[in-house]
Amino acid sequence: MYDAILCPTDGSAGSAAATEQACGLAALTGARVHALFVVDEGIAGADEWDVVVEREEARGERALYAVAEAAAARGVECELHLRRGRPHEEILDAAADYGVDLIAMGTHGRTGIGRFIAAGSVAERVVRYSELPVLTAHVGE
Repeated sequence: MYDAILCPTDGSAGSAAATEQACGLAALTGARVHALFVVDEGIAGADEWDVVVEREEARGERALYAVAEAAAARGVECELHLRRGRPHEEILDAAADYGVDLIAMGTHGRTGIGRFIAAGSVAERVVRYSELPVLTAHVGE
């Protein structure tokens, strides 16, 4: 059913829940997991770009290694990918680039004013624009 599963992560509790789902499905189907962290190019101004990117890349490496550890614990092959760009666009591009069958990602599950302030989530955009199935794991705040 699944040969490759994309598991975007930001290191959050929602990502951890999605990681467990992705690794569980991969173990059942023999799929490979592609862990992805995207450094959001829109998070810093030009004068602070290097510092912010360096910090985000370090955070990304920690998040990716957490996925790798979860995959190893289930005997699942895992590839780690770090990209830069707009997160939802990079996730969709990565899904095509790596030939995945499923995207498994976390969501914060914001509603009401929280959702309005956040101007929509990355997960929401991926679900809206993906041609692949998207499994979302919700962790309430």
